[in-house]
Amino acid sequence: MRYQIAGELAEPIACHCTQCARTSGNFAAMAACRSADLKLLTSSTLRWYRSSDNVERGFCSRCGGNLFWRATSSGEIFISAGTLDPPTGLHLSKHIFVGSKSDFYDLTDGLPQEQEG
Repeated sequence: MRYQIAGELAEPIACHCTQCARTSGNFAAMAACRSADLKLLTSSTLRWYRSSDNVERGFCSRCGGNLFWRATSSGEIFISAGTLDPPTGLHLSKHIFVGSKSDFYDLTDGLPQEQEG
């Protein structure tokens, strides 16, 4: 699975919701771009899973890697920051859904925290 982003990426957010934790093993760091700016170079292993009524998650069917998150009614897509080739030049901007985060870690980086998304 290979992709390219033609436009700009937003600074990543850390999502601590239960679904992200279950699909990534911890919180998910995701950077958004316009859906039109994402170009799939090779996608034979890309699979989409509808994780709720209006959300789809893209993953690699070969390795199980968490790649993308998108709301079905949105014009943007979130890219798993760990799948970007470094150096990214990006910096985590905030934490969302911290009310759902697990108890085995603390948030001590001083970034803004939102109880919901």
